[in-house]
Amino acid sequence: MSTLIRFGVSMEAELLQRFDALIEGKGYDSRSEAIRDLIRDHLVQEAWRVGVEETVGTITLVYDHHTRELADTLTQLQHHHFHSIVSSLHVHMDAHHCLEVLVVKGQALQIKQVADRLIGTRGVKHGKLTLTTRGRDLA
Repeated sequence: MSTLIRFGVSMEAELLQRFDALIEGKGYDSRSEAIRDLIRDHLVQEAWRVGVEETVGTITLVYDHHTRELADTLTQLQHHHFHSIVSSLHVHMDAHHCLEVLVVKGQALQIKQVADRLIGTRGVKHGKLTLTTRGRDLA
C-alpha cells in the first residue's frame, strides 16, 4: 500500500473555479483525484515522448474503401507490422467509408512509426494515434 502525502497548491481564484467546474462536469469525487489523473496523464505523455518504454495505444483510421489499392496497402502494412498490432476492428460507416481501429503495443517510437505510416497512406482521410500506458508504474 502506498503512502499518501498531502501538499498545498496555490492558484488564482478564477483558475480554481474553472478547474472545479471542469472536474465536476467530468464526475470526479475530489480535486485530489483530478490532480492525480493530470499527473498520470503527463507521465504517460512523457513516456511516449521519450519513446523507449513498452507502451500501448490505438491507431484510428477513416478512409474511403473505394480508393484504388488502399485496402490492400493497409492490409500489407498491418501484416508487415504484425509484431506491434495486437488486434483490429473494422466498421463499415456508410457505402464508401470505413473506420478501422488498431490496438498496438511495443516501444513508443516503433508504434509512432507504424501509426505515421498508416495515417500517411494515400486515401486515409483521417487518422489518430491515441497513447496510453500499461499502467505498471502509475499509482
